[in-house]
Amino acid sequence: MVSVLWIVAALLALRLVAQIALAALNRAEVRRHRDAPPPAVAAIMDRSTYARAAAYTLEKSRFEMFTGIFDTLVLVLVLFGGILPVLFAETLEWAGPGSTWNHALFILLAGVLLSIPGLPFEWWEQFRIEEKYGFNQSTPGLWVSDKLKGLALVFALGFPLLWALLSLVQWAGATWWIWGFALVFGFQLLMLVLYPKLILPLFNKLTPLPEGDLRSRLLALGDRTGFRASTIEVIDGSKRSGHSNAYFTGFGRFRRIVLFDTLIAQLTPEELEAVLAHEIGHYRRGHIPKMIAMSAVTMFAGFAAIAWLARSLWFNPTFGFPAGELAPSFLLFGLLSGAVTFWFSPLLNLLSRTYEYEADAFAREAIGGPAAMVGALRKLAQKNLTNLTPHPWFSRFYYSHPTLVEREAALVQD
Repeated sequence: MVSVLWIVAALLALRLVAQIALAALNRAEVRRHRDAPPPAVAAIMDRSTYARAAAYTLEKSRFEMFTGIFDTLVLVLVLFGGILPVLFAETLEWAGPGSTWNHALFILLAGVLLSIPGLPFEWWEQFRIEEKYGFNQSTPGLWVSDKLKGLALVFALGFPLLWALLSLVQWAGATWWIWGFALVFGFQLLMLVLYPKLILPLFNKLTPLPEGDLRSRLLALGDRTGFRASTIEVIDGSKRSGHSNAYFTGFGRFRRIVLFDTLIAQLTPEELEAVLAHEIGHYRRGHIPKMIAMSAVTMFAGFAAIAWLARSLWFNPTFGFPAGELAPSFLLFGLLSGAVTFWFSPLLNLLSRTYEYEADAFAREAIGGPAAMVGALRKLAQKNLTNLTPHPWFSRFYYSHPTLVEREAALVQD
């Protein structure tokens, strides 16, 4: 068991060292180009905007490095300090033998308690760094309200799901993990439909895009590209942030297009059409079902791993839990799996970037050329102070999208 602890400590340390090294490489790359941006970058941003984007990137990188070290230290303290077994023993006393609800409550309570140390850092990032660069539109009251609503949803949705999941052990026996996968994956598919109708309105106001040229243009785009959405809605993202986005939610007849109000304010109708064409490209090229299928395979493997670890005589006892208890195995897997999956990030991002290129190409064909898409991407990079000169290795590990320079080069090629 001591050897397992050393392996876990080594995995956490290696990830942290890699994150620090990648961040340092990225900052060095940004500083190297700060006073003399490459020609392709100079064509996108003027000097003052580029200098501000570099300052924003450097400040966020230093802050994220500090929070990453802090989070790792908290995780090590929790894993090796015996805190979680004490919490588990306490929750077991809240109900009699064979009860499931207190096991589900243990996982939720542990997750909530682990999130508390990071709250001051989230507040500082929102009201200091984002405020400094003109992105924060939230208020302390709204920030607290969001956290409380999120906490309520964790218990309202997470508790019944965990209770049902843990109860499957008594019903299905050794094959519980197969049924557990089906339950959780089915819940995720259901949330794709219910989230925009029931959850999202708790945080944001959604209003139909008013009649006019923009709505007609976007609906016409959907018609000629074979993408029929039930509605086009505008989300009041500006109440929290100056950053912008566009996406569609749901599937089948429940699809709906969502545009941030900040995006509508920043782009021309032609550029908005290009952005929407890109999102439609993901749909038309089959990226959504492919990503869902990949998520299903990954989740299935995760459930199989949890079942194997829970059956082992060494996993739970290594961290002070009784062998065979499923709830601790779930929690430990959730806390530790990131130390392994981190190293697969370049592969997943490579696939994601391939999809982005394909969606860009679709948008170029759908709107008759690259100009509007290039214009939209440039404006979004300027407004969001995007880092246009990331280090290649940092990009491989953290960027799910190609850099703007890479996307432009692909868009304008024959």
